[in-house]
Amino acid sequence: MNKGELIQHLATQHELSKAEAGRILDTLLDVVVTTVKKGGTVTLPGFGTFKQHARAARNGVNPSTGAKIKIAAAKLPKFTPGATFKAAVDPKAAAKKAAAKAPAATKKAPAKKAAKAKK
Repeated sequence: MNKGELIQHLATQHELSKAEAGRILDTLLDVVVTTVKKGGTVTLPGFGTFKQHARAARNGVNPSTGAKIKIAAAKLPKFTPGATFKAAVDPKAAAKKAAAKAPAATKKAPAKKAAKAKK
């Protein structure tokens, strides 16, 4: 799905004109980009989190010459999908993860040792 198709879908779902849906989508994207650019985080519960990730400077090798080069530090956008989004994309993995957590949650805490009687 591209941006035009997304705008058409929004317009159809919410009885908006394509122009209104386009302005809403542009506003949403602008807010996300501006917030992340300033170092902030945008969290949409159930969907995911947009944030800025700093990549440290490092040394690299030019593959054609073999010469060592320095690669500058960079700030990159990062998206981390939420649990609901992950489960919608891959229900089997979500079920497997839930099953793995279930036995650990149902275990009883170990009983405390009885205190020794004082003499």
